[in-house]
Amino acid sequence: MSAATTRSRTPDRLCAEAVDFARAAAVEAAGEAAVGEHLGVEVDGERVVTHYFATNEWAYRGWRWAVTVTRASRSKQVTLDETVLLPGAEALIAPQWVPWSERLRPGDMGPGDLLPTDEDDLRLEPGWSGEDEPAPNSALADAAAAEAAVAADMELATPTERGSIASVALELGLGRARVLSRLGLHLAADRWEKQYGAHTPMAQAAPANCNSCGFLIPVAGTLSQTFGICANEFGPADGHVVALDFGCGGHSEAAVMPAPPQPPPPVLDEFSVESFPLHPDPHGGSVVADDPGEELGHS
Repeated sequence: MSAATTRSRTPDRLCAEAVDFARAAAVEAAGEAAVGEHLGVEVDGERVVTHYFATNEWAYRGWRWAVTVTRASRSKQVTLDETVLLPGAEALIAPQWVPWSERLRPGDMGPGDLLPTDEDDLRLEPGWSGEDEPAPNSALADAAAAEAAVAADMELATPTERGSIASVALELGLGRARVLSRLGLHLAADRWEKQYGAHTPMAQAAPANCNSCGFLIPVAGTLSQTFGICANEFGPADGHVVALDFGCGGHSEAAVMPAPPQPPPPVLDEFSVESFPLHPDPHGGSVVADDPGEELGHS
């Protein structure tokens, strides 16, 4: 250990004895009522010490005034370096600042808000590497290889505009600059599983799973064997991505209501003719005619 380091750990006598000088500097900065008793001295370097004074401000309980003094080599005059208010061991301080990108939560975005995405976001990967260099082992690369083979057979110098990589990408729906990476798919699957998965209370009490529900809309892609979209407007997950092992009381086959019985339609015989006499039979006994002139029992 060098001699300079050894001397720096020992308080300079003149600087350490300048308590009144340091208090005067603190009083000048904060006022007489704000500066309390002397708390101690801390060595900052060779001929540099900091005097600490308690603060009487109720809004800064646990804080302390720090007055740093120093002197030049071979000089007996102590000079002021700085005066600041610093938190102590029991001070109430604000929590550590967190960037907005880490404070953002689902649902915080509103109309007109823009959420920038980092260029090296691990949730995304290039959809294709460039206009003339498709991503390897992709459908776009296969299309480019087929295009090159056709061009070689036809001895074309350059491919046509319609056969360019960018045009083929747009036609195949692969024109996006970046797509979800495997990490991005796993993160999305974890979120959906926690919200509408098999371990939720709704799924535990459901009579059946979504994989047998008629309201489930299948999805395509990598997650097609695990998730779908609920289309039951009365269900708790209508319009949301649900796991196939999720379930609710709105299952299409949970409680099927039988159709009410319908009475049979009336039978009308339109082929046979039933005779209906205009005059009643006097011998039938249904009508007694006292007067032969009275027909049908009318007077």
